[in-house]
Amino acid sequence: MDLALFFTYLAACGAAAATGAMFQPGDWYRSLAKPRWTPPDWLFPVAWTVLYLAMSLAASRVAARAGTDAATGQALALWSVQIALNTLWTPVFFGLRRMAAGLVIIGLLWLAVAATLAAFWRIDVIAGGLMVPYLAWVTVAAALNRSVHARNRGRGAG
Repeated sequence: MDLALFFTYLAACGAAAATGAMFQPGDWYRSLAKPRWTPPDWLFPVAWTVLYLAMSLAASRVAARAGTDAATGQALALWSVQIALNTLWTPVFFGLRRMAAGLVIIGLLWLAVAATLAAFWRIDVIAGGLMVPYLAWVTVAAALNRSVHARNRGRGAG
């Protein structure tokens, strides 16, 4: 494994994770009506730590194959799109309290993660497999965003 590549991708994930520290759920989110299946608060930082490590490892595996064909460049471009959308969701949902806008962003994030997973899978099955838990988590997060939005219309900025 190329540690320089891994830590470069981990740094990108760190930027996304920093938005979680800057825009924490807080009292506003705790006061919202949520479905019974909402994961416990302690699970979110644990899950994201594991996911960011897996995402970084997956990207570094694909990046190590750079130059083999155009598909590698496209796969890494998709990874860049998904991490940008990942970074955007937290400030929009928790910072601006825009649940509907958050739902749009997380829908686009889901599509970007699915596309990244598929592109990685074609290049390196292990890299693709490392993205599966991320897609599963974003699926749950999108369902949670949708449910919270539906249950709390008028409680946010939009």
